[in-house]
Amino acid sequence: MNVVLVVFDTLRKDHLGAYGNDWIRTPHFDAFAAQAIRCTRAFPEALPTLPFRRALHTGQRTFPYLGHRDYKGDFSGAPGWGPIPEEQDTVSELLTDAGYRTALFTDCYHQFKPSKNFHRGFAEWQWIRGQETDRFRSGPALPPDAIRRHVPERLPEKHQRREFFTQYLTNNLFRREEADFYPARLFNDAARWLYDNDDADDFFLVVDSFDPHEPWEPPASYRRLYDPDDGVTDIIQSLYAPNGNVLNEREVKRIQANYAGEVTLCDRWFGHFMEQLELSGRADETIVIVASDHGHNLRYPDDKDLISKQGHPLTRAVADLVLLVRYPDRARAGQTYDGLVTNTDIAATVLAAAGIQASTEGRDIGPALRENLPSHRSHVSIGWGPLMTVVTDDWWCNATIWGEEPLLHKLPHDEMLRTNVADDHPDVVEELINLAIADAGGEIPAQFAEFKDRPGCTPYLTAIQKGDDYVARRR
Repeated sequence: MNVVLVVFDTLRKDHLGAYGNDWIRTPHFDAFAAQAIRCTRAFPEALPTLPFRRALHTGQRTFPYLGHRDYKGDFSGAPGWGPIPEEQDTVSELLTDAGYRTALFTDCYHQFKPSKNFHRGFAEWQWIRGQETDRFRSGPALPPDAIRRHVPERLPEKHQRREFFTQYLTNNLFRREEADFYPARLFNDAARWLYDNDDADDFFLVVDSFDPHEPWEPPASYRRLYDPDDGVTDIIQSLYAPNGNVLNEREVKRIQANYAGEVTLCDRWFGHFMEQLELSGRADETIVIVASDHGHNLRYPDDKDLISKQGHPLTRAVADLVLLVRYPDRARAGQTYDGLVTNTDIAATVLAAAGIQASTEGRDIGPALRENLPSHRSHVSIGWGPLMTVVTDDWWCNATIWGEEPLLHKLPHDEMLRTNVADDHPDVVEELINLAIADAGGEIPAQFAEFKDRPGCTPYLTAIQKGDDYVARRR
């Protein structure tokens, strides 16, 4: 049995037609979903990028970030932002040892920063260089107006991000055609691997796309599908803050169109890769899993005025994951699975499909998916530094692990998390936070005191509302 695992960074579930979107073009995702089982309640066990991938590659929880430390040569993205622990076996190591031909193709540069080891165990791995601030190129010098095309002059200094744009734009000066963009390069190379390795008895292929993560800079033709007007600053980067009055409505629309264009670009090249899998003759002996690690707020009505991702408030836009699983026999094709699932379960399911017995903190969800059985989980807990979200059939609770700043929403009546009823149900908040503490081993680890002022990508919203000085201290 072959396994293909495709990961998209920052892909919002509600931006795919298969999950109900009616205005973004995703024909290849939707065609795949029509042959797959569509999970509707998949969540990460920890965020953001690297904590998610640690659990995905091992089946072991990253939360509660035991032994976390910062490493030279990288920023501290969040507790759990580090290499895969040496004592944990990776899915790729186990499958390689079992005789699988394994490969990783990715442009997610965080996995290759100093001290990182996410390629461990793969027989072949390729890193497509140049995303974000990957130190890929130091020259030639940028054209004088290169940054100004993407940053309105009136923006406050903290939103200018000149160093970021200088590195990113320098990295990508070579682009001349669509084939030069990251999804094309990534999925072209992965498709070529399928062609070159058609003699493999069994294979495990991971294709990990950093897009549609920002900078949201698709070819202009893709953006024009959603915003044909060229007469506006082409904003391509997140604020990592509430919008407030930083960007006007026209500029917000451009961000949303650029993101939508990125989604369609990913869809187009995912389709190219899937066509190669079909042409290889191996599709009917291959499980294909498509997942996202998180989404991103883009100032839609339920995004809390945020253009960011963050652990509090953890919105549907960020926490809801794409998870599509296609079996060779197309079991329950086009149907949904509504049980709770996390990324540790993805790893366990991959190992089980390959006939590998291994101890993970996830569970093989294959039988539940194929037979539509209840989930083995009564809840999921999602960690982002000291910020916790606990989801059950009845509740969505978001607070610090100490129970501070609680947000409580009654499900399914408040699916979009609009009404906070924490003050009415303090006992429920306590009960749910205690579930997170139980998942941490029964008590809050002492090291969490170090994480108190490390809320992740965006200081949480209630902190922001307390003022700039408070926010600065928390950073």
